[in-house]
Amino acid sequence: MRNNDTATTGLLAGIAAFLIWGLAPIYFNQLQGIPAAEILAHRSIWSLALALLIMLLLGKLPDLVHTLRDGKKMQGLALTTALISGNWLVFIWAINNGHLLESSLGYYINPLINIVLGVLFLGEKLRRLQWLAVALAAMGIVHELWQFGRVPVIALFLAGSFALYGLARKRAPVESLTGLAIETLYMLPVALIYLLWSASPTSNLLNNGWELNSLLLLAGPVTLVPLLLFTIAARRLNLSTVGFLQYIGPSLMLVVATQILGEPFSEGKLTTFMFVWLGLALYSIDALAQRRKLHLQGKATL
Repeated sequence: MRNNDTATTGLLAGIAAFLIWGLAPIYFNQLQGIPAAEILAHRSIWSLALALLIMLLLGKLPDLVHTLRDGKKMQGLALTTALISGNWLVFIWAINNGHLLESSLGYYINPLINIVLGVLFLGEKLRRLQWLAVALAAMGIVHELWQFGRVPVIALFLAGSFALYGLARKRAPVESLTGLAIETLYMLPVALIYLLWSASPTSNLLNNGWELNSLLLLAGPVTLVPLLLFTIAARRLNLSTVGFLQYIGPSLMLVVATQILGEPFSEGKLTTFMFVWLGLALYSIDALAQRRKLHLQGKATL
């Protein structure tokens, strides 16, 4: 019974995390007109403040101090900071400049980029269906280039930067909350300098109304809460289950982009998505088959 309760908790936490990530563009769109770099500055400052508060309440500040003294981990986290801050900046800019649909495409492509990185950096071998899945995603990108005369740069940057971020965090194994605290701590000097020297009229909180300041401070919980929920899910669910849940995020982004923000979804764009969706279907079939195979092997050894 306890295992069932644990799995249920993990499932609910995972669904909640990806629901928040998928609906977050509605929040960031409320800040339209504010420079993306300014929103990023607030996102890093208030995420750090909330992370430190939670770590204090949970008695995890010693973990933070220990990591700060570990030079190797700090070097790894400097790299992850560059990757995640770039990802956040482009994502915010894309939402507020009418490119959420392409952002959604990027997060659909992300699992397939992870496969490629596994081959390039971790020495993993691709199975037949995985090769086909990656090839279909590549065909979708080629179609985008042929149909619209451009490479989907935003989608590829978001997919690539987030995949590289995951890879870099694997090589600098740090607990999620501690890692985010240090990443936002790295961002803090740049964020403060930007806000102090920016010509943007909203960069000084004293000049803003309470409604706008409340929205800016909300950037902390919007960043941190889904990450904590995702951590709960990752610890309680199989990796393949978490992999399937991650499709909730870009699917919601697609709905928000087309139904709420009014971005056009042309036939050409649909074709691009169809290639990627088909690739993801093969990826999912392969993941299920591999999971079943490992399960049967485990039974055979008992």
